[in-house]
Amino acid sequence: MPRLFRLALLTLVLLPALPAQEVQRHGLVFERWVRDSFFGGHRPKSYTQRWDIPAEANKDHGGVPVNPKAVKYGAPVDLGDALRQYEIDTPFILLLGFWRQEGDFKRFTNLLAPRVTPEQWRRLWAPITYADLLKLDAIVKDPALRLEEARRQVLKIKSAPPFTQAVIQVNPKLDARQRRLQCSIRFDDVFRHLAPEADPRPQAAPALWGREFPGPIASPPRN
Repeated sequence: MPRLFRLALLTLVLLPALPAQEVQRHGLVFERWVRDSFFGGHRPKSYTQRWDIPAEANKDHGGVPVNPKAVKYGAPVDLGDALRQYEIDTPFILLLGFWRQEGDFKRFTNLLAPRVTPEQWRRLWAPITYADLLKLDAIVKDPALRLEEARRQVLKIKSAPPFTQAVIQVNPKLDARQRRLQCSIRFDDVFRHLAPEADPRPQAAPALWGREFPGPIASPPRN
């Protein structure tokens, strides 16, 4: 069966069962493939829980929690809420699928699943402390601060040590709809610090734990 047909079929089969509030088709298809292929089809009870795949659902790949993410090739990996990420104190797998846009399709070029220890994770945050994050988070979410003033204070803090010295980047989100403190890790730093044995160049046939992803996903570029 041709690869494009297989993926078109895969997309048609998977998407109807996915929650309507999820917005990225390629991410949904990728995460569904991961769950069905390696974790017994596990479905999270809540889309706000810390781990998409808890340790008890990981029977064959180390018994640690797993967070799968589909990310544009070359872009930073969004990790989520900064405080929650800093609080991680258990080994976990950061399962990543990097994709490139090809016309109206997204093709996955790199698949990797580094196992991250608490010690590695803490080094990526150093020299930022939890107190540093709490201070910044409080400014981001302070309802007494006008948006412009909050942005000014936040930019001043995040543009200076210790935030400029850490591998993980803090990403304040401040606008009329939200006030959140998120975080991310740069593309190059994923390979430098978490997967030094992996080739960051796009792969012709990327595979995860010996299984190749079925093919490109029908998903036009974002307007």
